[in-house]
Amino acid sequence: MKKLVLKSKQYQYLELSFKDWLQTLGYAESTVYSMPIQLREFFYFLELQNLNRLHQLQPNHIKNYYKYLTERTNQRKAGGLSNSYLCKHLQTLKNFSKYLKETGQGLIEIDIRAPEQQRNIKSILTKSEIKQLYQASDETPIGLRDKAMLSVFYGCGLRRNEGVQLDIADIYEDKIYVRKGKNYKERYVPITEEIKQNFNNYLFNSRPYFKNSKITPAFFMSLKGNRLNGQSLTSRLKQLQQKAGISKDIGLHTLRHSIATHLLQSGMKLSNIAKFLGHQSLESTQIYTHLSADLSDETL
Repeated sequence: MKKLVLKSKQYQYLELSFKDWLQTLGYAESTVYSMPIQLREFFYFLELQNLNRLHQLQPNHIKNYYKYLTERTNQRKAGGLSNSYLCKHLQTLKNFSKYLKETGQGLIEIDIRAPEQQRNIKSILTKSEIKQLYQASDETPIGLRDKAMLSVFYGCGLRRNEGVQLDIADIYEDKIYVRKGKNYKERYVPITEEIKQNFNNYLFNSRPYFKNSKITPAFFMSLKGNRLNGQSLTSRLKQLQQKAGISKDIGLHTLRHSIATHLLQSGMKLSNIAKFLGHQSLESTQIYTHLSADLSDETL
């Protein structure tokens, strides 16, 4: 829907302003790119209904829009939109509502329940596969950074953007401080001695060799001295995966799913796992009870 053209000047302004808001709050690059495009489709739908100003919006208009989404065809492949895509559109509307409220431009109520999403169990790595990823990391400056990356996204269970936004100042003796969690929630995550060692090896034996290492606050940085983005970190993980001979389709979030599943298998209470992951409710964490039950004993 990137090619849709809006006529309403207000909608054009809101799309750009919403994008700036997401960027200022430190949302992931992919989110900053995709959500304004999804919002544009919503505005375009409103314009087709001759609703060219936001104050004309009523709850039934949002319900009609969601009904339209459930019925429209998928432009990339046969069939309709997946539950995952529908959930992304709903999340865009909820974030837009939050943006309006926080910028004093009103409020729109999103009273639609998101469809259930199925998680791909194959995307969970076994403990043996996690060990293979660590072993695929060598002792070069990049390799030590790779070990720190695995420790952040698997050992600490951080989300992709939380790891990208991590600064050196957020690393403490026995914990890390997550400043930019989901929905602006902050939390502390405990670290083990092994994770601490991986962090120290990177900070003292690797990172000093990177350009501008003394003035760059970012924990993960490139050789050129820039903060690493999520795409670059994912690329490093893919290289480790290839070296380790793991054929599963994985990403940084796979590491987070894996540690949550492994903690549940080890007997940790669901409430403690939710706190560790930064979940606001147990509903988001309960998916791991199903994953843990369906996975074979070889994951232990």
